[in-house]
Amino acid sequence: MAEAIRLGRMTDTMEEGYIAELTIKVGDTIKTGDSIAEVETDKATLPLESYYAGKVLYVAAKKGDSLKIGDLIAIVGKEGEDFQSLLAAAPAQEAKPEAEKVAVKVEGKAAVVESVPVQTEDHGRVKASPLAKLIAKEKGINLASIHGSGEDGRIVKRDLENASTASMPSRAIVTTESFSDLRVSQMRKTIARRLSESKNNAPHFYLTMDINMDKAMSLRADLNEVLPQKVSFNDIVLKAVASAIRKNPLINTSWLGDTIRQYEHIHIGMAVAVEEGLLVPVIKFADQKSIQDISKEAKALAEKASTKKLLPTEMEGSTFTVSNLGMFGIEEFTAIINEPNACILAVGAIRQVPVVVNNEIKVANMMKVTLSSDHRVVDGAVGAKFLQSLKKALEAPVGLML
Repeated sequence: MAEAIRLGRMTDTMEEGYIAELTIKVGDTIKTGDSIAEVETDKATLPLESYYAGKVLYVAAKKGDSLKIGDLIAIVGKEGEDFQSLLAAAPAQEAKPEAEKVAVKVEGKAAVVESVPVQTEDHGRVKASPLAKLIAKEKGINLASIHGSGEDGRIVKRDLENASTASMPSRAIVTTESFSDLRVSQMRKTIARRLSESKNNAPHFYLTMDINMDKAMSLRADLNEVLPQKVSFNDIVLKAVASAIRKNPLINTSWLGDTIRQYEHIHIGMAVAVEEGLLVPVIKFADQKSIQDISKEAKALAEKASTKKLLPTEMEGSTFTVSNLGMFGIEEFTAIINEPNACILAVGAIRQVPVVVNNEIKVANMMKVTLSSDHRVVDGAVGAKFLQSLKKALEAPVGLML
């Protein structure tokens, strides 16, 4: 009997999926468990496995489709088997025009232009093909000064090849307004929704502290002389945060409405920038791990995040989050709480500044951190004590090795 393969819920919060790759076609023979597509969800791009075996009789989805839960992807059965009843039962999918891709070479440079199907432009606007627009941009040609020889006066490639740029100003003013509409990924939709909810629901307040990183820098240098894998400043910060949380357990909480949940375990979410936004892989039981263990795990998770190979289970269960923009030269910033966490720590760059030590001015390596807290759960004094513990851990980091 023919069976319909439909899009199922691949993560606990998934509402729709984007078909990043489709690896089957009509006539293929597949087995149960075979990967038939790569689906971009709200958390990661995951393989979609077939739960039926047989001959692919019909393929409803295509690469680039955004599907709702339950939408038809393909029909599998015996060769020649009737599947019209399954096809009629499938939710109708709106046909989408495929993007036009044009391979071009302009001024010795290869490029691929992707645009929506070209439509005739009216109301006095310039009508030109995507290729012509690219050539004009590269050569600095004002399309408004070109007579199009294409259909309905549309400017095409040959019109620009015949155009003489000698009589044109070296810096032609482009008078055509343009923009690009980018597809919002499932991940970006989820990020936008969750951050809006967090900012609107949780009353944020912020505490900032300067931390002297001189001894932490010396510790890192010593560790990197003997360890096979280099330790980053972020690894040391993550370990120090875990240590400070253990001393200040009221930070390690969530607001649940009628109750406040205080976690005994410490799972630290580590914000990682990716193309679509932010992913937050989780280092679990971070307070029980050494700096070296945290370093290995953090690097492996960051690599998975950058290649979209993070599993949903690797992004679940955080009790506190750290966001570090210091590597981008950002000295200070405030972060939005990653709910249901009650707190997130924003870590800035280490910079050399003059400080007063024993009535003398010296140069020290200082780092600003800002704690964002949910005031429904965490009070100012609780946040301040946590930052004091963090400062102590980083300014006397030998304790982190015990």
